[in-house]
Amino acid sequence: MSALPSVAPAIVLTGQGGTENMKLDNIPLPEIGPDDVMIRIRAAGVNRADTVQRQGGYPPPPGESEILGLEVAGTIAAVGANVSQYKLGDNVCALLAGGGYATYCRVNVAQVLPIPKGYSMVQAAALPEVFMTVWTNVFDLGRLQAGETFLVHGGSSGIGTAAIMLAKHRGATVITTAGSAEKCAACEKLGATRAINYKEEDFVDVITNELGTNIDVVLDMVGGDYMQRNLGVMNPGGRHVSIAFLAGPMANISVIDIMMKRLTITGSTLRARPVEFKGAVAQSVRDNVWPALEAGAFEPVIDSTFPLAQAAEAHHRIESSVHIGKIILTVD
Repeated sequence: MSALPSVAPAIVLTGQGGTENMKLDNIPLPEIGPDDVMIRIRAAGVNRADTVQRQGGYPPPPGESEILGLEVAGTIAAVGANVSQYKLGDNVCALLAGGGYATYCRVNVAQVLPIPKGYSMVQAAALPEVFMTVWTNVFDLGRLQAGETFLVHGGSSGIGTAAIMLAKHRGATVITTAGSAEKCAACEKLGATRAINYKEEDFVDVITNELGTNIDVVLDMVGGDYMQRNLGVMNPGGRHVSIAFLAGPMANISVIDIMMKRLTITGSTLRARPVEFKGAVAQSVRDNVWPALEAGAFEPVIDSTFPLAQAAEAHHRIESSVHIGKIILTVD
């Protein structure tokens, strides 16, 4: 492999706010430590968290890259002194704490996974953030089991589509919400028993009266007034997991519901967790999700791709909420 350049293109932020602050520039390559690898990026996932960081609301953890981007796929370009799992030229994908909107990134080897057999770089870049998020929240914290009923809000998002497919594959009944007839149809095609258009229907009414069921596990990205509505349709012993709050971080909830139903309310973020935790999640995903991907049980839903230089356009698309599945940046 040829020598690494001293600088390479990346999207840098010139300020906080709109996409006009996203500029393509040449920056020095990151330095790798003994437990790190350098990845020559070929594709990078776009996540709503990236837009929040651009606006100034989600800074990277101390010591991590200020470049946007939480997941990539590419080729190993350099390895640290302690790394034996991968060699130069290996195709991999990785979960990052930052640095994905670039040509090269540094990441601890514990957060790196081999690309599933038969997968392209674009497909592989759609995997790390969403499937690690779904695994740790739905199956570790939420303890979703076969035969249970699972409600995921935002079913047409990258995380939503992954959650529908993985929960269905593992034997759960899936109910979801989405914001258009097209999105609802896409969710049902992925395996949801019922996708509820929240702009036209009340999900509580549909679950209670039309479906005549209750929910064992909720994965909630909405927050706000959705939280109490979620609790109201949950079974005794149900588990409610919050991972975002698009409708606001504050909620009025009934303690009586929590007590009488013996509900568990929890939540998490992944970005700031220690490398050891992320490595454990990566291994669980490799053990439990990768075989299903390689067997063709399901595959990530790719909404659209944009060249790295058009990262601002990718942000416009994710903020418009018209997308279904993942938006990916491609890197020459």
